[in-house]
Amino acid sequence: MKKIILFFLIYILVCQNICMATDAVFVWSNNNVNTNSIETVAEAEENNSLNLESGAAILMEQDTGNVLYAHNIHEQLRPASVTKIMSILLIMEAIDGGKISYNDLVPCSENASSMGGSQIWLDTKEKLTVNDMLKSICVVSANDCTVAMAEYIAGSEESFVQMMNTKAKNLGMNDTCFKNCHGIDEDGHVTSAYDIALMSRELLKNHPDITKYTTIWMDSIREGKSELVNTNKLIRNYNGATGLKTGSTSLALYNLSATATRNGLNLIAVIMKAPTTKIRFNEATKLLNYGFANFEVKELGKRGDIIQTIQVNKGIEKEVNVILEEDSYVLIKKGDNGNIEQVITINENISAPVNKGDILGKIEYKANEKTILEKNLIAEEDIFKSTLWNITQELYKTWFNLLRN
Repeated sequence: MKKIILFFLIYILVCQNICMATDAVFVWSNNNVNTNSIETVAEAEENNSLNLESGAAILMEQDTGNVLYAHNIHEQLRPASVTKIMSILLIMEAIDGGKISYNDLVPCSENASSMGGSQIWLDTKEKLTVNDMLKSICVVSANDCTVAMAEYIAGSEESFVQMMNTKAKNLGMNDTCFKNCHGIDEDGHVTSAYDIALMSRELLKNHPDITKYTTIWMDSIREGKSELVNTNKLIRNYNGATGLKTGSTSLALYNLSATATRNGLNLIAVIMKAPTTKIRFNEATKLLNYGFANFEVKELGKRGDIIQTIQVNKGIEKEVNVILEEDSYVLIKKGDNGNIEQVITINENISAPVNKGDILGKIEYKANEKTILEKNLIAEEDIFKSTLWNITQELYKTWFNLLRN
């Protein structure tokens, strides 16, 4: 008789659990990184304190997007072959999206083979793999390969250029208008140092495999018959260099998007309209040196870190871990290790079903009472809703165990 009473008590409790709702969970958590005040990095003001000779320049931190140095960053200038950063970005999107593969054989049209400037002299009778095409674009800035890839992905260079401009708009590249995919001078084909930094950041953050190509100093294609030597001299001479792209014409002068990583700090230095190639590399080096000497990135959390365990109403499981959706970094002045407060907010009335990756709250990082970073908190796993069938199964197991005792 006691077992029967216990059974019905369990039944009532389980049924109540299905109908329960809890109040909002609103948690304030003070987790200090250190004990001193901290000065976060604000956007740099337009100036030329480094006395650069180039027409425009910018230094951007890759993870946060903070601008650390700015000189004429929104002036519309001719990008030359730095244009190819956008072309490479679209190629990598096609690869990572499964539209094309590294082993695909790409044909060469009459249009592609007729490109002047930097090239590997593609022949209309040959086909190269996407791997070799990409290598040729990144290392020697091959115009013919760029056009061949544009036609392979979009059907025509014109359609590919439309894709480039659409992507530029989506990235907020408001100073940019692409007229071609390779960067040979054309009226109206313009961008800015700021926009080059934006597309460089997009490429490196979302398609890091590109550095397998942009860090090549010397290589070859066509079974060793065609040698490739990188046009970016910093790949050989600058510690931590990761890329990215050179460009020059008689009208554009000398341009460069130079990227480098040291001690977890990822920098993008863009130089436009430098008077000579030597000045281009020297001033990019000066920008990178300035960044590494004065700034550092503090890691506050990694993607997947468990922040809290919360209650879930009406679920088979009663709790779920909330985790960081993305890595959390903050840029600070070097040596300025100070107090960063975490403020955690969890959504109200979280009930099953909960899907893995659902946004369940947010975490704010604050310094000097100002929010310096905000990230989503997401569910670590699926939580299925309790149903009559679930209850019946649980009761059956409970009843079976009671009878065995």
